[in-house]
Amino acid sequence: MTTKNKARALIERLGRLVMRLANLAVPRKCAMCGCRLAIGEHTICSACDMDLPRTRYQENPYSNDMAKLLWGRMPVERAAALFFYKPHSASSRIIHNLKYSGHPETGELMGRMAAAEFAAHGFFDGVDAIVPVPLARKRMRERGYNQAFEIARGISAVTRMPIIDKAVIRESFKGSQTKMNRWQRNENVEGVFSLVDGSALTGKHILIIDDVVTTGATVVSCARELMKAGDVRFSVMSLGFTKG
Repeated sequence: MTTKNKARALIERLGRLVMRLANLAVPRKCAMCGCRLAIGEHTICSACDMDLPRTRYQENPYSNDMAKLLWGRMPVERAAALFFYKPHSASSRIIHNLKYSGHPETGELMGRMAAAEFAAHGFFDGVDAIVPVPLARKRMRERGYNQAFEIARGISAVTRMPIIDKAVIRESFKGSQTKMNRWQRNENVEGVFSLVDGSALTGKHILIIDDVVTTGATVVSCARELMKAGDVRFSVMSLGFTKG
């Protein structure tokens, strides 16, 4: 790693630390309803936890709607999301809180929560490592952290699986996909990922992590680049899934 890259990494780590300290200095609020969290509650309150529209896809990770969305597009073994994502819904505030309100800890805590629920169904059995979908440098500078990495951090804490976040990079950011249709999303992420070092991926079963899967375009584009490492199998996990 060059001196410039080391300096950039240090700045990013310091930024995340300052953000976490600031979040600890104020009362913790539920990422869904905004109410103050009670002792023992994490990220979302007990009432919102009960109302979270869970997909239960981890109970059938091989042929649920999210897995079917990826069939024929990448060599996927399992796929599951914690909850159904719908713009402007109560649960969508979790993603907004994570991505746009400067709360990386939301990703880590929700990752822990999802991992605990998924592990009970053997979702991680045989998986070797975690690869969070990378952000472009510009987006990383703006946000200060990669939300997919924060989710992966929480999953890793529960499963003890290593995170591989240097194997692939995102070369560019072509704009938000929020208002794009399926075909526009495919074009928006085509060729934006680049494999840097696939040595740790060859022959492995990799779990790709993203915050929300809608058309699967981003995950598929990332997986196709990771496949260049050779003999790679994939499973996919996200917090949200937009069911068409």
